[in-house]
Formats: sequence, structure tokens, C-alpha cells
Amino acid sequence: MEREGIFAGDDPFVIARRWLDEAGGTEINDPNAMSLATADAQGMPNVRMVLLKEIAADGFVFYTNYGSAKGRELDARPMAAGVLHWKSLRRQLRFRGHVTREEGQKADAYFASRSLKSRLGAWASEQSRPLASRTALMAEVARVTAQKGTNPPRPPFWGGFKITPIEIEFWADGAFRLHDRFAWRRKAAGEVWEILRLNP
Repeated sequence: MEREGIFAGDDPFVIARRWLDEAGGTEINDPNAMSLATADAQGMPNVRMVLLKEIAADGFVFYTNYGSAKGRELDARPMAAGVLHWKSLRRQLRFRGHVTREEGQKADAYFASRSLKSRLGAWASEQSRPLASRTALMAEVARVTAQKGTNPPRPPFWGGFKITPIEIEFWADGAFRLHDRFAWRRKAAGEVWEILRLNP
């Protein structure tokens, strides 16, 4: 199948990293912003924006509070879908698959790389839970700052999730709305990808 230019390559994760790198030079803010879709216990879908932090050799990684709505939903139903849309490039990348936690040294290293204020904020915020007031939140930040100091460790309730996709789609805008779409599909992680060109 002919896949020249921006679609060329034998590894979808390499192509995805290339697209993200290109978006880094054209997007004004957060080229790694992605919409993340999950489902709650009733099957009701939920979607929000998160920051994609790594395109690994086998999946897409982001970090969050495990007690957040998305964290609880992913622990209960470990499947998700994500979309990155780069308006400046007129491209988008879609993927969906199975989810596992990304913990241990990798999560520790990423947490340590964040600004001190972000690390303290992660300790202070009970993400997605009701909050009495902004004043109450800032008081908790002050309390945590006094308690944890200038080098807080990664909280046990905070870490990463990796989406290991069974489907990835690369989309690029085309003239007359005749867009170019290539889907990489497999039944399970580790299997050989089937590559399909899709109608726009």
C-alpha cells in the first residue's frame, strides 16, 4: 500500500512521535494536549483534555491523580481512547486500547522533573472531589509545603497511565474534504498491525 510523505514508516509509534515533533514547531500552546475518553460504571462516556507526556515504544503515556474521575474510571474499566488535533498542521491522531498503570521509577522520575509548585499541588489537590473554596485549597497547599518541604516525593495516589493501542488512525486534511486516513489495527498488543486506507 502506498504511504508516502507524512504517512511513511513501518512503526506507528515512530510516525506518531514525528507528527508530535512537527506540531511542537507550529502549535502556539501545548502541542501534546489530547482529549481522553473513558467510561464510568454505568457506561456513560467522559472526555477531558490531558497532556500526553510520552509516546513510548508500545503506547501513549500521561499522568494524573489516581483518585480523580479519570483515574477511578480507568482502574474500573481499563480501556480508553485519545485524540490529538493539530489545527496548524491540519492533522489529527486517534488511538484506543487497553490501559495499565505506569508506576515505579519512570513515574518517580517524571514527578521529580515537574516544578516544585506542581509537585506540591499534586499533594494538596483531591482531584475531581468537591472543594469548599479556593481559600481552603490554598491553605492545604501551605500545609503540604510546610510538611513536605522542597523535595516532595511522588504521592502514592499519583502516577501514570499507558494506553496500549489496538487501533491508531492518522488523519490529514485533503482538498475538497477528501482527507487522507490510514488506520493501523490489531486484535491485541504484540500482534502484527493491519494497515488500511480509509475513505474520508
